[in-house]
Amino acid sequence: MTTIREIAKIAGVSVATVSRVLNDHPYVSQEKKAAVSHAVEKLNYSRNIKAIQLSNKHSNLVGIILPKIDLPYFSKIVEGLAEEARNLHLQLVLIQSNYDTEKEREALELLRGHLMDGIIFCSRAISLSEVRAYQEFGPIILLEDTDQDDFYSISIPHDHAFTYGLDYLYSKGHKKIAIALNRIDGTNSKKRIQAYESMMERIKEPIRTEWIFDQCLSIEDGATLMDKYMALNDKPTAFLTTNDQIAAGVLLAAAKHQLKIPQDLAVLSFDNQEISKVMDLSTISIPIKEMGQLAMRALFNSRENSLQASKKRELPFKLIERLTV
Repeated sequence: MTTIREIAKIAGVSVATVSRVLNDHPYVSQEKKAAVSHAVEKLNYSRNIKAIQLSNKHSNLVGIILPKIDLPYFSKIVEGLAEEARNLHLQLVLIQSNYDTEKEREALELLRGHLMDGIIFCSRAISLSEVRAYQEFGPIILLEDTDQDDFYSISIPHDHAFTYGLDYLYSKGHKKIAIALNRIDGTNSKKRIQAYESMMERIKEPIRTEWIFDQCLSIEDGATLMDKYMALNDKPTAFLTTNDQIAAGVLLAAAKHQLKIPQDLAVLSFDNQEISKVMDLSTISIPIKEMGQLAMRALFNSRENSLQASKKRELPFKLIERLTV
């Protein structure tokens, strides 16, 4: 088996230089990088990852748990994570969970086995009490609005942001407001529901459970939402959806039902993705990419300090007024 020492001999550099090149360490001249790369190719060298982990005490792998990879919201988070990971010489391991707790548990077991340096939950189904049991094995970062102060969490304040959106719709003359969420039992969704119920009580409107829609994530879900809306006897005059994809589906389906937006139905969403700009969708902008960057930096700092990060980081949000309200 080829060793780093043999590569160093052929390349005419030190063993330390070979190690730096193989680990993508900065401050190595292009000439030496080229010499090491040529030697690696000549010897057909394949790194023993396990040995590197034992040697460096780090795998330089970070587990990213997300329910779906193909949704723009999570794609934008991954973009931020990947950009910062490159700067920190870390590699991402993407784990699509589909909110399957067993898959999330399997990822946590990789952390226990020191096959990953840390985990970032973009969204989760597994309970925090179970996640907490794995904190001793490495940093775990949550991209959610949690009240648990023993986790490092990064998010907008969802209750405040949702209340802001509801107040905006109310200021435009809407009292009959419906909401569309992903999972009713999700941490962020619970805060949104609380904000919604508080708002309805404040404006002396009944809380209509049939106007709280869940299992909404995609454009297709938005179109299905419009079918449910059309079947209602008592219809809301406005929708507040938790992402632009749902809202886009509502707009497309509304046209098929010959509904005028915003005259017949107002629509406000979250994220400010590209589709919201194309469709002139009123939305609440979230710094999604920055959320990913901050999460990766927090994990790296926690790893280097050998401490579990414990801090709640709240990011700003901003209303973008367009043509759907």
